[in-house]
Amino acid sequence: MNFKSLQQLLDYFKDEKTCIAYYEQLRWGNNPACPHCGSLNPYKTTRGYKCSDKDCYKKFTVKVGTIFENSKISFRIWFGAIYLATSHKKGISSVQLALDLGITQKTAWFVLHRIREMLKDKAPQMLGEKNMVEIDESYIGGKQGNKHTGKRRSDIYPHLNNDGTPYKPKNMVVGLIERDGKVVLRHVQRAVNYEIQPIIDVHVKHGAEIHTDESHIYRNLNLSYTHETVVHSARQYVVGNVHTNTIENFWSVLKRGLNGIYHQVSDKHLERYLDEYAGRFNTRNLSSQERFESFLLQSESYLSYKELTK
Repeated sequence: MNFKSLQQLLDYFKDEKTCIAYYEQLRWGNNPACPHCGSLNPYKTTRGYKCSDKDCYKKFTVKVGTIFENSKISFRIWFGAIYLATSHKKGISSVQLALDLGITQKTAWFVLHRIREMLKDKAPQMLGEKNMVEIDESYIGGKQGNKHTGKRRSDIYPHLNNDGTPYKPKNMVVGLIERDGKVVLRHVQRAVNYEIQPIIDVHVKHGAEIHTDESHIYRNLNLSYTHETVVHSARQYVVGNVHTNTIENFWSVLKRGLNGIYHQVSDKHLERYLDEYAGRFNTRNLSSQERFESFLLQSESYLSYKELTK
């Protein structure tokens, strides 16, 4: 198998039997394991497997314990959805995915959120081990000028909109990116040091070189890192090799995607969309097939519809 397009992928995965055999080999190799107890001695049945451990003795298929569990959608549709969601640089909407794969919009929405669950970086690497790290914050939300007059923020009462409803500020996202490396995105409540510093300490190796703008929220970085800044307020954007252009370029892709493809993202699911964009970016140097298989290897994440919508 060596596919470079959706058509080639669907040509290879022509039936459910081929898909199941492929995923079993990818997930288990030649040693099927019971997802309930971990036993390596299940026996094959007409509908999947059954655990031979007397304390378990449960039936299961390769879908159990993964994003595909309890799904009536065929693997062929799932694989097509994964390919489309991970190969489109700015993402794909549930409406478009439903049209492309012949499923309902509601189903496509649920499929995309399960894929985003799969795209979470479950074993994040430390940034700053090879190159310098750029850190910046960005704000996600509609522009005031594009809103109806009644929905805009009041000039008289800043805590209200013009129609009297409470004013809701934009969502803040902090981004950490290693040059020629990976990106980490996190949604934070406020642009304050005690919200952002713990994220940096978790994801950036102590002693690494960090580049930021002049914001006061990064004032304590020099205690654990080599901290260099550029003063954007003075129109200073590059000083030698010190700049934040890499993360600024990433913000442009993220915002064009969220605004142009999804149009609106709820606070509840914002983290999932950030996982999606970070996952695609962090595998940008892989081929279509390598990216597809690397994400399938991370598919052991179950997400129920009830949990998603509660």
